Amino acid sequence: MDPSLPATEITALLGRGTHFEGKLHFEGRVRIDGTFKGEIQSDDTLIIGDGAEVHAEIDVATTIVRGGSVHGNVRAKTAIEIHAPGKLHGNIQSPSVFIDRGVEFQGNCRMDAIEPKPAAKAPAGTGRAGASA
Repeated sequence: MDPSLPATEITALLGRGTHFEGKLHFEGRVRIDGTFKGEIQSDDTLIIGDGAEVHAEIDVATTIVRGGSVHGNVRAKTAIEIHAPGKLHGNIQSPSVFIDRGVEFQGNCRMDAIEPKPAAKAPAGTGRAGASA
């Protein structure tokens, strides 16, 4: 993330009326106010704005739902915030969870640290143990 940007500045916006389908990987703060379907991954902050419709598996540092609708599981390494009149239908996992009065939440909640996903192992027999003469 660019250190010259303020911590609250949005670095990308999918505005109202936009429709996106696929995988989203980003740095900085991204706000979605339109429709998104797919997968979202980042080590930064995702904001779901008022009127947004998101159908995705989300794995980010922080997720903030500010009135939109999320359908899918959300994993956040730092925090999840859901503000009224937001809706979240799916399982959530984060060490810090805030759910405002008036929020519609359907799913399971786990409040514990998220373990990093294990790295893919190289197939057996691909390394060289030593050279023979």
